[in-house]
Parts: sequence; C-alpha cells; structure tokens
Amino acid sequence: MLRKGVTESFGAAIHALGASQLTDGVINRSKRMMLDTLGVGLLGTRTAVFNKVLKYSQVSRDESNHPSSIWGRSDRTLPPCYAALVNGIAVHSMDFDDTWHPATHPSGAVLPALLALAETLPSRPSGLDLLLAFNVGIEVQGRLMRFSREAYNIPERFHPPSIVGVMGSAAASAKLLGLSPSQCSHALAIAASSAGAPLANAATQTKPFHIGNAARRGLEAARLAQMGLEGNPSMLDMDVGLGVYYKDYSPSTMPDCASGAFRWILEDQDVAFKRIPAHLAMHWLVDAAQAALGKLQEAAWNFDLSQIQRVTLRVPPSKYINCPFPTTEHQARHSFQFNACSALLDGKVTVASFDPAQINRPALKELLSKVEVKTPGDNHPSFDKMYCEVQIETAQGESCTARCNTFYGHWRKPLSQEDLVEKFIVNASSVLCTEGVEGVIDVIGNIEKVPECSVLGSYLRMTSNTLEQVYNHISTVCNSDIMNPSD
Repeated sequence: MLRKGVTESFGAAIHALGASQLTDGVINRSKRMMLDTLGVGLLGTRTAVFNKVLKYSQVSRDESNHPSSIWGRSDRTLPPCYAALVNGIAVHSMDFDDTWHPATHPSGAVLPALLALAETLPSRPSGLDLLLAFNVGIEVQGRLMRFSREAYNIPERFHPPSIVGVMGSAAASAKLLGLSPSQCSHALAIAASSAGAPLANAATQTKPFHIGNAARRGLEAARLAQMGLEGNPSMLDMDVGLGVYYKDYSPSTMPDCASGAFRWILEDQDVAFKRIPAHLAMHWLVDAAQAALGKLQEAAWNFDLSQIQRVTLRVPPSKYINCPFPTTEHQARHSFQFNACSALLDGKVTVASFDPAQINRPALKELLSKVEVKTPGDNHPSFDKMYCEVQIETAQGESCTARCNTFYGHWRKPLSQEDLVEKFIVNASSVLCTEGVEGVIDVIGNIEKVPECSVLGSYLRMTSNTLEQVYNHISTVCNSDIMNPSD
C-alpha cells in the first residue's frame, strides 16, 4: 500500500476526525479559547481599524441570500467571507487575542470564519459541529508550525497567522462543509496561495488585517474546493509549496485517525491568554516592572517617580517590538519601552493605556527618554523560554531589579476560569447588553449540547436596542434545559 503524502494525509484527517475523538481536556481548552476570542472581538468592534474595514466591506459586498452576522452590530450583515474578514480584524485589532506555541494567534483566524459560514448552511450545524471544526482548524495550525524549528521563536520575517492561520481557516471551513478528503486537500492548496504577510506591517493598522484576511481567504478556499477548484495536491510536501515561508521546512504526515495514534496537540500544549491588549512579550515586562517598582517603594517610603535616573530593560532580541518612542496605539502595543513606562507610571497597563492622551503624556515621554534596552545572550526569542528583567536606578543611588520568567496567563501559569470569564464580561459588556453577555457565556459553556450554533450569532448581535428582536429567534433553536443546564 502506497504511503500517503503530507497534503493527502492532512486532507484525510480533516475529513475523518470525529466528535467522539474530542477529549475532555481539548473541549475545555477550546471553550476557553472561543470565549476569549469572542470577548476581545466584541471589544475590537469599537476600534478605528474595524470600522474602516467594515465600511469597505459594506461598499464592496455583493448581494447575498444568506447574510452573516457582524459581532456587536444588530442592524448590519455581510456575506460570509466579508463577515469573516471584519470579525477576524476585530479579534486582533487590539492584539488582545490568544497566543500559542510555536508562535501564532490560533483562534482569530478560525472562529470568525466558522460562525460566518454556519449561519449560511441549510444543514444548521450544531454546537458540537462547530466545536469539532474549530479544533480541526486549531490542530492543522499546530501541526504545520511543527514543520519548522524557526517557527518556535518570535517571528522575524512573516506574521505566523497569515501563514498557518489561513490554512487553519480552510481546514475548519472544509470540515464544517463536510468536504471529501480530496476536497480538503485542495482547500489547503488553494489557501496556501493566499498565505503570507510581512512583519513590516506589525505595529500598524494593517496587522489586524492579517487575521481577518486569513479567516476570509481560508473560508473562500474551502468554498472554492467545494465547487471543484483544484490546487497542487502536494502543497504541504514541497519546499516550493508552504515550505517557502520557512528556512528549515521539514513536513511530516498526519497520523491516521483510525489507528489510535492520533493525539490532539492542544491536549499537550495550552495557549496563553492576555491580560493586557498588547504583544505577548509585554506581559513579562509589565509584571517585572510592577515588581521592581514595588521593591523600590518598599525600600524608600517617600519614593517619587521623578527620582528615576535610568530604567534598564533586559529582553529577548526582536526588532518589531522595540519601539523607543511610539506615536500610535499600534506602535505602543509593540513597544517594550512604552509598556514598562506605563506600568511604572500607573502601576498597571489597561485598555485605556493606549489612548492617544495617555501615549502623549509629558511624564511618559520623559520616562521613555531614560530607558535603555539590553538583549542578554541567554534571553532566547521564544515565548516558551524568554524572560524580562527591569532595573530601576535613582538619582539617590538606589537600584532595584525584578525579573519575570512566567507571567500569569502563560500556558505554564494559566488564567483561572474565573479570571477568564471576568475578562470576557468586561470586554463584551462594552458592546453587548447583560442578556447578550450572559447568553454567550452560557452557549460556549454548553456548546457541545447546543442544537444549532447559529444561536451564538443572535447573542453576539444583542446590543441593548436589539433585545426584543432576537429573543424570538433564540427560543426557536435552544430550549431552556440547554441554556440553563441543571447538571
């Protein structure tokens, strides 16, 4: 019997994986990912970049008999590919979404595509269908990233979601569409022609487009494969295929799902959930800055920030997150210097920290001028190995240093369920009414029991002025036992 090629094995696995193979650990972790993604996406609908692309999508759209929901917008719908685009952009608009290892943002390219697609399908996919397709999309990303050791480090050339994210979106969409193994392989091949975005657009309004475009193009690839479009059936096998994005590409086949050798990557590798809306590396730095400040305040009870003479940051080498004097919110989210100084000035970093008025504070600019960045040789540019250290020196000769090896929210120190839900409530409440917020929490918490996953779209549109409109729809697809489980 001929051994399957890499692309062929992926197509077969996408088609064959079933809900019975979802483990309790994978279900629990993926529910947390889905809830967090929806929360940061809802918050992101308030951003300038989201509204710019929404306006573009409304102008560009064609007529559609099956419009898909725009999160946080009760009166607007779009064709599914455009809905995937704008909702995906919302997820990454504040850089507040989950991060995996090897480095990528796994959920933002998959969930918006699936929810947009699910609303258009006559088969009325269940919550379990959604959960399975979501995990297939996550799994494909995890497998692809392990084809390269380069992918384990903080990226240097391409933004990872623009490569593996579009492939994950295609795989997840193909699963929800029920494509054949061959069609699943072609969906991956088609999606690969939309992969890749240079890191030069990090710290700009275009970076969130990488996630939105991955969601959109992956969904389009699956639909085109369904219609018979074909790509190279060896796309994942070749250095001139997906291998063009990695210097050390070494692909391997997907395990046969029926053999018992298959194990979900999410089972062994959890994601990191962010507490602040900024690049993941900033979380180490903010925790270290807060700890250093606390030490200095304990040592000198009358300490004042004006006494600081020098702030030294010891961080891993990475050009695109070394921004000494940011002038925009997107630069600030990618600036070691800004996040350390904000933590020192305010004792914390929050959503409001990235407002223009906060970025342009004279006190902040003065403190930024005192920052020096060093990159010790033992500080590896990997989210699994890096550390951040902050040293504060005063004009009086005092010095305090603090180091963070693992921040709260990292996969080694995961957010509690209580704190994860609280993050969702705070983010979602900025857009949805109380009933909408609670509805999303209930649906995600019981997603494997929900008969129609389209109910989620109803809650995601439930702003305060739409409550009465959507109650009727919700009652037709979800009974009280599902929404208020007794067990």
